[in-house]
Amino acid sequence: MINRSEADWLHVDVMDGVFVPNISFGFPLMEAMKKHSTKPLDVHLMIVNPDKYLSDFKNSGADWLTVHYEACPHLHRTIQGIKELGMKAGVALNPHTPVNVLEDVINDLDLVLIMSVNPGFGGQKFIPRAMDKVFALKELIRKTGSKALIEVDGGVNATNAVGLLDMGADALVAGSFVFRSENPIATISSLKRL
Repeated sequence: MINRSEADWLHVDVMDGVFVPNISFGFPLMEAMKKHSTKPLDVHLMIVNPDKYLSDFKNSGADWLTVHYEACPHLHRTIQGIKELGMKAGVALNPHTPVNVLEDVINDLDLVLIMSVNPGFGGQKFIPRAMDKVFALKELIRKTGSKALIEVDGGVNATNAVGLLDMGADALVAGSFVFRSENPIATISSLKRL
């Protein structure tokens, strides 16, 4: 169904039960997804010590690999490691983390993921402050000449999607909104038309 849809990427949340209080996909499932997906895998790591597993995620099929700012004490090194493996590098920011923490690495990034819910569980309510963060990030990208895309994840739906795009978002992750709808392909299509 996803292959037939207008979705650009397949967003895969990887959770370890430590960084967030939930566990999700691992390497075997990612490898299976890669075999069947015609879409690039946009892999979002909600794990501690992501550096230990960068090559494993590459080998499992990740095209885009996003780590959390809050989980990376040597963020620049992590970003470079992702890029050296041939993947696009992203950094996610939790709702409480300001965008200015990325000033020194914004030009190294392909993507910044603004979390508009606290990570770890699907179906949460959108945190409105994310709109301001998207706008602030867009200003930082403009100011620095960065080519980073802005992705938003958490509580995204038809009601807030237009505002997020107006604030500068380039990509929206809409898991629950899409998969709880009666017709996921039509829901994806309607989001693409906004």
